Amino acid sequence: MALDTPLCWNLLDDHARAVAHGITAALPAPLHELGVDAARAITATQPSDAPPTPVDVVETIRIPTRSGDVGARVYRHTHSAHAPALLYLHGGGFILGTLDGVDELCRTIARTSGWTVVSLEYRLAPEHPYPAALDDALDAFAWLHESAATLGIDSDLIAVGGDSAGGNLTAATCLDLRERGGPRPAAQVLIYPAVDDRFASDSWTEFADAPLLTTADAKWCFAHYVDGSSRAPGDVLAAPMRAQSLRGLPPAIVITAEVDPIRDDAEAFAARLHADDVEVTAIRYPGVFHGFVPEVGQFAQTGEAIDAICAFLAAVTPAC
Repeated sequence: MALDTPLCWNLLDDHARAVAHGITAALPAPLHELGVDAARAITATQPSDAPPTPVDVVETIRIPTRSGDVGARVYRHTHSAHAPALLYLHGGGFILGTLDGVDELCRTIARTSGWTVVSLEYRLAPEHPYPAALDDALDAFAWLHESAATLGIDSDLIAVGGDSAGGNLTAATCLDLRERGGPRPAAQVLIYPAVDDRFASDSWTEFADAPLLTTADAKWCFAHYVDGSSRAPGDVLAAPMRAQSLRGLPPAIVITAEVDPIRDDAEAFAARLHADDVEVTAIRYPGVFHGFVPEVGQFAQTGEAIDAICAFLAAVTPAC
């Protein structure tokens, strides 16, 4: 290992370490030094002309929200007239990320689980700071519930899930809907969720120079999310770990990567869910870093994590 390679990279398996070196070589500078526009250009996933994972139906729709229509992509691999649905919120630190970046992940979940997956193109900061993305997620969930019959989904079986920033939005959506009353998600899928704004747990130091997402990158992204917003200090919907109680939230699966500055916060959130009597499955995947779950076919751990997510969703679905 090169002398300038961070020590925490020693925890990566050989394949993940090679991928990490490739990512570093491709970046002209750390994300937080590139600026938003350059970071978006470099990290944007290009659409595939021949996606590896076929599903029966993939369609683009528009979902009405309080601020206008937003785009979404719907994946179906079942002919059921009342399929359960997963509203999926992509990662990207609230400022990056596209539907194409999670296209293979959504295809694989839809094909493996039989759930309809609705991937939301929520608004990004800094152009649209907090709570714009959360408002989009809340409005999309409400619309899916109201339009379930037309969409061919089960209004009682709509889950919410997401990775990283999308995990934050998932937890915040569940917290807000708990407080509002009315329809709630049937489950939550939290993939290395960014749930705390204090950056104080040990992993923020231990994995400060982790691949893809460093501690400096994460702080830079979160600052763009909340700066210029109406957020009050300690707002639990911006940082769900600050909620006084997680009691009454839907069942959850929490996926973490071993080498990830977010790891300890996400696992502490899972522990709090358990302590507040929320059914939770927490799984840490060794040898990989932040961002591994959407990389279908890249890491063995990706397939294992998707299988775990689909098994979790199957357990949420009542037996026919």
